[in-house]
Amino acid sequence: MPWKGEKDPYKIWLSEIILQQTRVEQGLDYYERFIKSFPTVHELASADDKAVYKLWEGLGYYTRCKNLLATARYISKELNGKFPDTYDQILKLTGVGVYTAAAISSFAYNLPHAVIDGNVFRVLARIFGIGEAVDTVQGKKIFFSLAGELLDKKQPGIYNQAMMDFGAVVCKPSAPLCPGCIFKNHCFAYQHGKVAELPLKAKKNRIRNRWFNYLILTYKNEVLIRERTEKEIWRHLYEFNLIETKKQGKLSELLKTACKENIIEPDKYKMLKLSPVIKQQLSHQLIRGQFVEIELLERNSRMTNGIWVKKQDLVKYPFPRFINQYLKQLFD
Repeated sequence: MPWKGEKDPYKIWLSEIILQQTRVEQGLDYYERFIKSFPTVHELASADDKAVYKLWEGLGYYTRCKNLLATARYISKELNGKFPDTYDQILKLTGVGVYTAAAISSFAYNLPHAVIDGNVFRVLARIFGIGEAVDTVQGKKIFFSLAGELLDKKQPGIYNQAMMDFGAVVCKPSAPLCPGCIFKNHCFAYQHGKVAELPLKAKKNRIRNRWFNYLILTYKNEVLIRERTEKEIWRHLYEFNLIETKKQGKLSELLKTACKENIIEPDKYKMLKLSPVIKQQLSHQLIRGQFVEIELLERNSRMTNGIWVKKQDLVKYPFPRFINQYLKQLFD
């Protein structure tokens, strides 16, 4: 990976933010595009929000992008572009937690702080047979204490990277390479047949099911879109007019609701097309829905929520992956 052995704290920070909740395979291209577009923290700080969100598009967890911009502007303006060089100072940055602060401080400055990500949790739980769940207060205390004891204080950066790589390549979540593992004679999980059971988690994600009905309002060569500003999923991304329902309903009832909410006016629109069902699985939500293409015979003067853009300019705006699935079909 291009960030392996990197000493520039800006690039390390950028890679760590991108890789939060993201597989390395997916994050690699994003990292390279960000470094190419914004090679320094000053250039990222001065960038237009919409351009940064567009570059982040498809990566998910968009709060990370908001925090990325906030931190870049803080470092650029308040710290004159100099990245903090102590663990405590790095931890104070917006969007930076204990894992990211430890990664930056050890990789960039060789400071003795153990990095504990999902890979490290798994390695420690299996080798030492830790029965406490990784997502409990007591469990975290045990794992962090053990990781700190094991840390090579003279070479913390190399040690941390080795632990993370070992978990990613050898001690994998599924199909780990146990028969050839150098720890197999000392690994509690391997010796006791508990490799598939560890690490333990106390909480199970509850999935919220939602149904999104998007109305694509067109007038001549323009489309109505709006920015999502609510403190919700996909904040600061763009979307079409949305009517959320508990489940899929009849198109006639949906159009009646659209008239009641002044999205369309009776007898002043033409129904064009209804898309197939599209879905997207988020960490705690399953989004399903459809897109209804509607041509307005005249603009609704009571519609003030949104902006009209030319169809060919839609590619300039950042949309959630759910909507991009529809747009890909539309423009292909």
